[in-house]
Amino acid sequence: MAANFYHLTRTCYQQVAVVVNMVNASQSMRCYLKGGNSSSLVHFSSSSEDVNDTGDCGGVAVFGFWSISSFEKLAEELIRMFKLELSLKRLLVSEFLSISCEVSQGNQFCWSEELYPGEFGDLKACNLFSDVTFEPLCPRLRDRKSDVPTLRGNHQPDHEILQVYITTWLAEVNIDVHRVDEIIAVVGEEIHVSLS
Repeated sequence: MAANFYHLTRTCYQQVAVVVNMVNASQSMRCYLKGGNSSSLVHFSSSSEDVNDTGDCGGVAVFGFWSISSFEKLAEELIRMFKLELSLKRLLVSEFLSISCEVSQGNQFCWSEELYPGEFGDLKACNLFSDVTFEPLCPRLRDRKSDVPTLRGNHQPDHEILQVYITTWLAEVNIDVHRVDEIIAVVGEEIHVSLS
C-alpha cells in the first residue's frame, strides 16, 4: 500500500508542477524596457517601470502575425483546460487514497488534506485553492458548474464506481485534444518550430 500511496501522490505532484510551470510561463511572456534611453545598451525586465510600456519589447517585431496578447490568450485557454483536468485528477487521487487507507488502516483520507507537503501553496499559485474555505476548489467538468458537496472519503465504492474512476483517470475529459493540437500548430507556425 505504501508504494501505491507514493505513486499516486508523486503523480499528483508532477501534474501540479506542470500546471504551475504553465502558469509561470504564461505570466512571463512580456518583456519590459528597463532604465532610460541614456545607455547604448538596451536592458529588459520582466516587470514594468513605466506605465506606458506594454511589454512588447519596445515595439520589436518578435512574431510575424500574432501579438503577445494573442499568445497570452492561447496560453490562458490551455491552462484553463489543464487546471480543470488537474482538479479532477486530484479528486480521483484523493478517492483512491481514501480507499487504500480504509482497506489497509481503517483510516480515511479527506479532500481537504494535502497530498504532499506544500501542495496547497502550489494549488494557490494555480488559483485552485480557496482562501474562503481553505481547501482546494471542487473539481468540475469543462463548461459545467461544480455541484460536488464537501468531499469525504468515507465509503468503499462498488465495482462500477471504480470502473468510472479508472476510466476518468485514463481519459482527459477536460482537455480538448483537437483544440490543443490547433494551438500548438498555430504557435509552431508563428515561431517556425515544429512542436508536435
